Amino acid sequence: MTLLQKRRIITVNPSASIEMSHHNNNNNEVPYTSVVDDETPSPKATDKIRKVSMLPLIFLIFYEVSGGPFGVEDSVNAAGPLLALLGFIIFPFVWSIPEALITAEMGTMFPENGGYVVWVSSALGPFWGFQQGWMKWLSGVIDNALYPVLFLDYLKSGIPALGSGLPRVAAILVLTLMLTYLNYRGLTIVGWAAVLMGVFSILPFAVMGLISIPQLEPSRWLVMDLGNVNWNLYLNTLFWNLNYWDSISTLAGEVENPNQTLPKALYY
Repeated sequence: MTLLQKRRIITVNPSASIEMSHHNNNNNEVPYTSVVDDETPSPKATDKIRKVSMLPLIFLIFYEVSGGPFGVEDSVNAAGPLLALLGFIIFPFVWSIPEALITAEMGTMFPENGGYVVWVSSALGPFWGFQQGWMKWLSGVIDNALYPVLFLDYLKSGIPALGSGLPRVAAILVLTLMLTYLNYRGLTIVGWAAVLMGVFSILPFAVMGLISIPQLEPSRWLVMDLGNVNWNLYLNTLFWNLNYWDSISTLAGEVENPNQTLPKALYY
């Protein structure tokens, strides 16, 4: 039985197309279904869409990946200062930079909302595209549930009432509703809100870092006890803080001049 090579043109937007080649068995051909609409939006419709510029996009990536140094202390607790420092120096070269480069390449190749779902659907078909979208959605639901709780864990040191009981539940609900409303209002508002929240979350660490300079003792950075390392917690914390660069690809269609803006924002 012979293999027939077929070439297909996959349109990803009105002005760009990707030519892909693959081999199909003669008796097992699966037709490709486009993951985007064939209709071209009118100029008036596209003019009404407010695009995300460079600065908000940088902070959106910041929040997609880490959102700040929150949770980093778990890696120190699990493995000690030396392994924690080495992990945050080495892991970006092993995982973060390759993932960011792939996202920059594929995000500019498919400059539309959908990101990795579009990539997988174009390469493997809509079934596997759906599986990819479902798994990333489930991962996001579990991951996003942590942030209101983690945020309140930091606030309760200054506001003890948020430590437990009804005030804590109410605060979590308020935070969730506020963030949901921001998403409802649109990506432009979310982007500038991310800028403000990013400055708000980074500033205390920057100030405390400067204040602590006289107390630094570099000899403490070299402490390591391989016999007592909690490898699961250590590696999970590294991965959690330095992963999800590909998430920004899901809004590539709302980025201003994505072919230039997206790679630069990922670099910064």
